[in-house]
Amino acid sequence: MGRRSLCLAWLLALGVCLSLAYEETPWCSPIKVKHGNANCRTPQGEYYKNVLGTRCDIRCQKGYELHGPQQLICQSNKRWSGKVLCKQIRCPALSMPTNGGFKCIDGAYFNSRCEYYCSPGYQLKGDRTVTCMDNKVWSGRPASCVDMEPPRIQCPSVKEKTAEPNKLTARVFWETPEGRDTADGILTDVILKGPSPGSHFSEGDHKIQYTVYDRAENKGTCKFLVKVRVRRCGKLNAPENGYIKCTGDGDNYGVTCEFSCIGGYELQGSPARVCQYNLGWSGTEPTCTPMNINVAVRTAAALLDQFYEKRRLLIVSTPTAANFFYRLQLGMLQPEQCGLDLRHVTVIELVGVFPAQLGRIGIKLLPPALALQLRLLLRIPHYNFSVVVMDKHGMDKERYLFPPTPAQLFALIDTFPLRKEEMKLQAETGQSCT
Repeated sequence: MGRRSLCLAWLLALGVCLSLAYEETPWCSPIKVKHGNANCRTPQGEYYKNVLGTRCDIRCQKGYELHGPQQLICQSNKRWSGKVLCKQIRCPALSMPTNGGFKCIDGAYFNSRCEYYCSPGYQLKGDRTVTCMDNKVWSGRPASCVDMEPPRIQCPSVKEKTAEPNKLTARVFWETPEGRDTADGILTDVILKGPSPGSHFSEGDHKIQYTVYDRAENKGTCKFLVKVRVRRCGKLNAPENGYIKCTGDGDNYGVTCEFSCIGGYELQGSPARVCQYNLGWSGTEPTCTPMNINVAVRTAAALLDQFYEKRRLLIVSTPTAANFFYRLQLGMLQPEQCGLDLRHVTVIELVGVFPAQLGRIGIKLLPPALALQLRLLLRIPHYNFSVVVMDKHGMDKERYLFPPTPAQLFALIDTFPLRKEEMKLQAETGQSCT
């Protein structure tokens, strides 16, 4: 046999041996890891990667996690030492926010994005979007839906009202506004700050506010104005040497102003004026002119009528000008002229006995016949000293047989009707004898 033939025979024998060795080597089934891969190492070379003793490291793709051992070994029973599975990573289920919800792209699996939303009337608190991470944790902060929107309440528009005649206030009505919550619709009571509907409002602007709260203590408010206007004619002044007395506020629509004069003066013009709707005063402007006593009248009654409701009378009667009481009385009255004028007192003197008698009012002399009529009308004795006090209505209030002191007279007169009102007006205008 040649040398070449020997070599061929040797190689053929070697192949048979290798074939027998290959067939006798225990093999495990090929490893296939879905969503993963196996990195195997064998003691007999890469060609024999599934033979006995082969070790495979198992890895899962991103987004998947390994269930089973991380390394598999091919055993003598031709089986791997365990089973492996790559499962998709899943984050814990998200809790549904109250009064809201969420939408996810791919459920709760890895890399899935979920977006939160809230029901109308609620606002999102936290991260709107979260993502499932490979560590099974959602990125961001789970959101919640909170009622952060204040309730709505609509007040009426400005309320304007004009006061009625002779009044400084107006009664104003409106409907109580109702609140509306954009979330759950549950509200607390409406709280009013200011006068309630139907109240009497004084002149000027008044701010009214309503407040309402929802269950989350969000506050809603609204405001409006109540405007009350008083029609005014402008203030009137008292006439010189006179007084003014007005109802109401003195110049508001419907009020009446009355005028009077101090002692010794009489009123000319309108004794009263009314503030009209057109903001003008009725009547004419009054004045106080010095009182002009007409002594040329024919009767005592006509003389007394001139003093009616204007002056009080102090009639001093004496049979003779030399009478002691008469002279004493004049002496006491002379320094008290201011007190007499303050009380609207006119002094009438009746002196002598008919036909030699005469009368006097200040510097004006009464005809004898008129003086006689006055004594007869008032039943004043001719032959005795006497003093008669009469009020503004011509009433005989008191008689004296002896000279009364000014203090007595003033104390008496201050009790007469109308006197208290006169004293109040005089005090307001600063009239006094001090």
